[in-house]
Amino acid sequence: MNIKRAKEEIRNTIRVYLSRNAHGEYEIPAMRQRPVLLIGPPGIGKTQIMEQIARECQIGLVSYTITHHTRQSAIGLPFITEKTYGGQTMHVTEYTMSEIVASVYEQMEETGLFEGILFIDEINCVSETLAPAMLQFLQYKTFGNHRIPEGWVIVAAGNPPEYNKSVREFDIATLDRVKRMDVEADFEVWKEYAVQAGIHASILSYLTARPQYFCHVETTVDGKIFVTPRGWEDLSEFLTVYESAGLACDREVVYQYIRHAKIARDFAGYLELYRKYQAEYQIEEALAGKRDETLMESASRAPFDERISVVNLILARLGTEFCKAADREDYLSLLLEHLKAFRNTLGEDTAAGAYQALKRQAETLWQELEQKKKAMLLTRKEQYRYRDTAETLERWLNVLGKDSFADEAVARIRARFSEETKAHEEFCGHIRQMLEYAFDFIEGAFGGGQEMVMFITELNTNVYAMRFLNANECKRYDQYNRQLLFEDREAGLTKRLDRLGVF
Repeated sequence: MNIKRAKEEIRNTIRVYLSRNAHGEYEIPAMRQRPVLLIGPPGIGKTQIMEQIARECQIGLVSYTITHHTRQSAIGLPFITEKTYGGQTMHVTEYTMSEIVASVYEQMEETGLFEGILFIDEINCVSETLAPAMLQFLQYKTFGNHRIPEGWVIVAAGNPPEYNKSVREFDIATLDRVKRMDVEADFEVWKEYAVQAGIHASILSYLTARPQYFCHVETTVDGKIFVTPRGWEDLSEFLTVYESAGLACDREVVYQYIRHAKIARDFAGYLELYRKYQAEYQIEEALAGKRDETLMESASRAPFDERISVVNLILARLGTEFCKAADREDYLSLLLEHLKAFRNTLGEDTAAGAYQALKRQAETLWQELEQKKKAMLLTRKEQYRYRDTAETLERWLNVLGKDSFADEAVARIRARFSEETKAHEEFCGHIRQMLEYAFDFIEGAFGGGQEMVMFITELNTNVYAMRFLNANECKRYDQYNRQLLFEDREAGLTKRLDRLGVF
């Protein structure tokens, strides 16, 4: 299965495992809750989906890479104690609490989340001395003498043998006690995530044209050469900041992340062309309405790879604006939520009461931010949203006059919020105009050909684009999208008729 389906399956498993009956007990007792065993290539996002699932389910997460642990840190250190058996005092060996189990209890204490995921990575690469403890962990949910708390779902991950020579095979007794999911790299699924994660447009464009290089491993006489999704994502983050600092990324820089000389060289060459097309076709000017017939004619006569790169450049620029619009909308929603709470908690007739009510909402936001950060329930973007909203409320405290009535104070705050929403509407109008200019360029250069089909298809797979288009009418998008859907249905019908031998 792909990583998207694996995420769905794990999320459903957690939902089932954490379901309680009428007596308040888990429907499936903890001992019958099979740990999830996720097996897949390195760098495809196994750890990331754990973080996403924990945030979406609002539960805790404790992660460990087990290869970083010794037997002592995993199961605890031995110590001698005294116990009485049959009236006779005996010296016996006990163990301190496992560092891993202790981390679960610490997480519960710090965050107040008493249900969560205990994620153990590289579980099939443990040392020989630790292997028995891992089998015990998977079979009985214990490290040494200490049990994993109820309400914590165990998810373990590992790489197939072809990716790691240290892999150990689990016996049938262990495999018969886990829910095993085998995950494969899938570029189209990763691409959905990549758009939301803001992966550098050149990487998305390159991999769209060469999906076979998305995840690639070869064994050579000099050892393994490889490319992983993690490598592309890390390169993207570095490349974005690198370019903003005015630095040019070459093959040597790419090879630090893409450990396959041929692919690194190929992408570095593509990146140079990508920059060249960016300057040559003046995408920024085209999306500002500066129509250049010469450039459109040049694009129409360009090789296929170049035409696709031009479309991708347009999509990348629009994508940045779609993302900004979504961020702004989410910020306004959070702001509105707390302004409603502010209005509902007013208890005084004077503006001083309104001042204190608004101040409480700002303080509440800061507290929520700190609590959710500690519990790792927020992405970086969500943290920024909380911070921006709290700072806005603090700024608005200054507009509340000390001698005015609460209704007047509320009217002033409402006016400020109206200014924010008006600015957002104007920004959306700017994006709608950019989209119209994008259609002007693509129609002028390529007509309704395959480049337009690609443009519409990519818009349909971009979550931010669809969110914008669902809220903002674009007649040309609707026209081409209907045409594309009709053609897809017609092609699907033809295939079915062919299979039935109608033609």
